[in-house]
Amino acid sequence: MTHLAEQLKHGAGQAWESLTEGWRELGSRAGNALTRFWNDADEAQPANADGGRPSVAGKPDRWLPPARWSFMAVDVYGAHDKLVVRIEAPGMAREDFQIEMSSPEMLSVLGRKRYDREHTDSSYVLVQCAYGTFRRDIQLPAPVDVERAKATYEAGVLRIELPRHELASHRRIEVHTA
Repeated sequence: MTHLAEQLKHGAGQAWESLTEGWRELGSRAGNALTRFWNDADEAQPANADGGRPSVAGKPDRWLPPARWSFMAVDVYGAHDKLVVRIEAPGMAREDFQIEMSSPEMLSVLGRKRYDREHTDSSYVLVQCAYGTFRRDIQLPAPVDVERAKATYEAGVLRIELPRHELASHRRIEVHTA
């Protein structure tokens, strides 16, 4: 094998190793962040104000459908008295969320990200944002008290405060003779 062929083989091997390492890293960091969006029928094909398909200079716009999968990053952190869940969900309103607890340790966030075309006289070339309805289930590390939970949405972040269940305080039980 020539020296050039050896260099090419070595370079290709390094590139492949780097690529596979990147995918492994992405997979491990993404965890369950990959979220499925279901397109709503009324938003699948956006229209102009006149009801027709968007166009530029009289030519019909080739509508690129929005992504059906997107990353919704979630942080869960806890203090001794509560858990806090933060979900990055830009471009939504607080009314777009529904939060449920299917068990004391399973949080479900349902939502709808609406399509909002910024300019009716423009043509999209790239659409990477996901639109439609979604459901994100988050396994919590400890049981929480749903009755005292609070949620806020500000600056594209949904923040859910979940007080931990109050555990019975430790007390000693004396052993008596019968």
